[in-house]
Amino acid sequence: MPSKLKEFLQRWAITTVAVLVAAHSVKGIHYDKENWLSLLVATLVLGLLNAFLRPLLMFLSLPLVIVTLGLFSLVINAILLYLVGQIIQGFHVDSFRAAFWGGLVISLVSLLLNSLTGSGNTRVRFLRGKPRPPSDRSGGGGPVIDV
Repeated sequence: MPSKLKEFLQRWAITTVAVLVAAHSVKGIHYDKENWLSLLVATLVLGLLNAFLRPLLMFLSLPLVIVTLGLFSLVINAILLYLVGQIIQGFHVDSFRAAFWGGLVISLVSLLLNSLTGSGNTRVRFLRGKPRPPSDRSGGGGPVIDV
């Protein structure tokens, strides 16, 4: 299997699991249980909107994203999820509030699954060990915050 196809399928599966978790945990997001195809199509459309429309929305709302320290990106996620609920029959997002909380759940679950599988650009790294000696920390002579 080509690596690009494998990466696409892995991301689609992660998004599907994340949307499934959101549908089961957020009141107001649901899909027709007897029609799994609507869930798969919804996650595919959500992935396409995230790939093509999200960068444009992020650029247009850049001042808001900066002022809110990035929290406005949650609103953009909610807008895209709500849009998917309006486009795809069989996948329902009842309100913007449900879309907001669903977008937050999808983001967190995707972050977790991408970190566990090593896919995407998401990386979470925990380093343990002895701290570096003070001489190595002061590279430029300015204040250093070591966490």
